[in-house]
Amino acid sequence: MAKVSTDARKKYFEKLKVYKEAIEQIKKREQNIAQVVATGGAGIGYKKLTLAEENLNLVSYYVLMNSLSLSLLGGVKNEAYLNDARKCCYKSIIHLEEILTNYVDVPFSEYEENLQEIEDYSDEKRLLLLNKLGFSIQAVAEGFGENTKWKWAFVELRGRFATVTKNFLNLKTFVAGMDPRVDGYASRMAHMRLIKELLNQSADEYRQKYELSNQRIDDFKLALGYLSAMRRIHSLLGEAEGAEELKKKIEIWKSKMESDSKKRDLAAKARARAGK
Repeated sequence: MAKVSTDARKKYFEKLKVYKEAIEQIKKREQNIAQVVATGGAGIGYKKLTLAEENLNLVSYYVLMNSLSLSLLGGVKNEAYLNDARKCCYKSIIHLEEILTNYVDVPFSEYEENLQEIEDYSDEKRLLLLNKLGFSIQAVAEGFGENTKWKWAFVELRGRFATVTKNFLNLKTFVAGMDPRVDGYASRMAHMRLIKELLNQSADEYRQKYELSNQRIDDFKLALGYLSAMRRIHSLLGEAEGAEELKKKIEIWKSKMESDSKKRDLAAKARARAGK
C-alpha cells in the first residue's frame, strides 16, 4: 500500500471534522424528536417517519466518511463508519416497522389501521423515503464488499426493507388509484413495481441463505412467506397468471422444505441410535 502523504492526511481530517459536526447536529435533532415521541399523543407516526429519515441522513455521512478514507488514505476502508451506517439502516427500518408492522404475509386488514395514522403522507413522499432507504442499504453493502461477515445479515436487512415497502402502500385504495387521472399515480405505480421487485428478491435471497449458509428451516419459511406475499399482490391486482405461477412455485419449494426436514429428522434419529 502506498504511503499516505501528510497533506492527504490533513485534508482527510479537515473534511472529517465537517462531517462529524453535521452528524452531531442530526443526532441532536433525532434526540429531540425521540423525546417528543416518548410523550405519546397525536402525530407520532409522522415523527417516526422523520426519525427514519434522519437515520438515513446519518447513513449518507458515514458512507461519505468511508469514501473519503478510501480516496485520501490510499484505499483504506473504514469499517467502523460502515458499521455505524449499517446500524442506522436498521434503526430506520425499526422506526418504519413501529408504524407499519413487520407482517410479511397477512391480509391488508391486519395492518390497515396503522396506515390511517399517516394517511396524509403523500405517495410521492413514501416513494422518496423508500428509494432513499434502498439506496442507503445498497451503498453500505457495497462499502463492505462481497466477502463481508455481514453477507447474510444484509439478506435480513433487505427482507425487512421489502416488508415495510409492501406495508407502506395502501392496498385497499390502490386498485382505484391505478387510474392515471388520480393524483400520485406515477409514484404509486413505481411503489408497486418496487414491492414486486423486493418481495421476489427476498424470497430468492432467503432460499439462497438456506441452501448456502446453515440450512435453517426458518429461513426457508421466510422465503415461502415472501412468495406468498407476492401471490397476494398478484391476486389483488387480478393478475391470475402470475398468482397461479407463484402457487406452483410455492408448492415446489414447500415440498423441498418438507423433504429436507424429514431427512434431517431421520439423520438425527440415526445419530441418536448410534450414540446409545
